[in-house]
Amino acid sequence: MKVSSGARRLPGRVVSRAFFEDSPERVAPRLLGKLLVSVDAGKILAGRIVEVEAYLGPHNDRPDPAAHAHRGPTPRNMVLFGPAGHAYVYSIYGLYYCMNISCEKKGLAGSVLLRALEPVVGIAEMARNRGLEENAPVRMITSGPSRLCLALGLTRPGHNGLDVTKASSVLQVREDGFPLPEVVITPRIGIKHAIDLPLRFAVKGNGCVSGPRKLEQWQSK
Repeated sequence: MKVSSGARRLPGRVVSRAFFEDSPERVAPRLLGKLLVSVDAGKILAGRIVEVEAYLGPHNDRPDPAAHAHRGPTPRNMVLFGPAGHAYVYSIYGLYYCMNISCEKKGLAGSVLLRALEPVVGIAEMARNRGLEENAPVRMITSGPSRLCLALGLTRPGHNGLDVTKASSVLQVREDGFPLPEVVITPRIGIKHAIDLPLRFAVKGNGCVSGPRKLEQWQSK
C-alpha cells in the first residue's frame, strides 16, 4: 500500500529505520512526541504519540512473558521477527486492534506498543471513526491502544506488516521538530505477566494518555 500522488504534503519527515534498530526500552521513550500518520485515499489522519510500552524480545536474559514474541516466531507474530520499523497489528477479544512497531535487528523481535495519541490532523474524522461527536474532547478519541486504531482506521488485514519508515507507505512515523517532552516511567498496565517491569513511558501532564489517574500517582513521585 502506497501514498497516492494526490495526497497533500505530510507533516515533518519520516523517521528512519535506524531509529527503530535499538532495544525497545530505548526506542519507546524516544517515540514520544513523534507523529503516527495514516493516509487513506488522500485523507490524512495524524496523532502525536504520548504513551507507549516496550516489550522485550525472547533473546533477553530476563524473559518477558507479556510479549507476543516470547515463545518464538509464529504465523501471528512473524512481523516482530522481521526488520525493524514495521507495524504489528493484532486483534484482542476478536473485536478490536492494537498496534506495535518492531524494533531491533531482524530476528530479535523487540517491539513498542502505541498506547495513546494526541490528535493533530483530521481530528473530526478520527472522532467519527470512534463513533463520537465531531467536537468530542480530544482525550476521548485516541487515549488507549484500541481507541487509536479505531480512530485512524487501522486493522490487521489492512496495516499489519507495513513499513512505517517509508515515505511511500500509507502508515508512517514522522518527526516534525516537536521538542523532546518530559517523560514519566511506570510499570506496564492491562497485562497479567511481568507487571513489575518499568516499561511504560508517557508524556508528563498530557491529557490524552490512557489511565490518567494511575499516571498521576507516578507523576507526583
